[in-house]
Amino acid sequence: MTDVSQHAAVQRVAQTLVGLGVQGEIRVLDDAARTAQAAADALGIEVGQIANSLVFVSVPAVADPDQGRHQLGDPGEPLLIMTSGAHRVDTHKVADLLGLADLQRATPEIVRAATGFAIGGVAPVGHPTSVRTFVDIALSRYDVVWAAAGHPHTVFPTSYEELVRITGGQPIEVS
Repeated sequence: MTDVSQHAAVQRVAQTLVGLGVQGEIRVLDDAARTAQAAADALGIEVGQIANSLVFVSVPAVADPDQGRHQLGDPGEPLLIMTSGAHRVDTHKVADLLGLADLQRATPEIVRAATGFAIGGVAPVGHPTSVRTFVDIALSRYDVVWAAAGHPHTVFPTSYEELVRITGGQPIEVS
């Protein structure tokens, strides 16, 4: 196997983390961690400490002054939700919190176009353009959380506070 740490996407994440002042170093895992449970097992931690990077597509609500709803974002705007690996995103709840009609999982093509990463290695930083980000408040329970670092074999440690800071994310309850 080639040296995963030299993969272009991993290097992009590493450079971004350094530029953001993140002290935690990228760790290369022996096996791919394409799920939160696989990553937690590889690291010997609770699955809730895994900060999954999930991309959704917004479906704006129709502006309706009687209902107090206003259109938020563009149709099909990619949204990155950093969620604890211990649970799933309640898309109806999050859509309601954001004033959207719906929230749908992004296709692999949209994920790559929005983040520059393939599913399984989507990092919270290092995207080609800004992606509106939301960070699950459930991650705040942990002193250390781990996020993907650009490849299914790579992760990096951070804290909830630092994750919010480096992503410019909005804390939100997602489940």
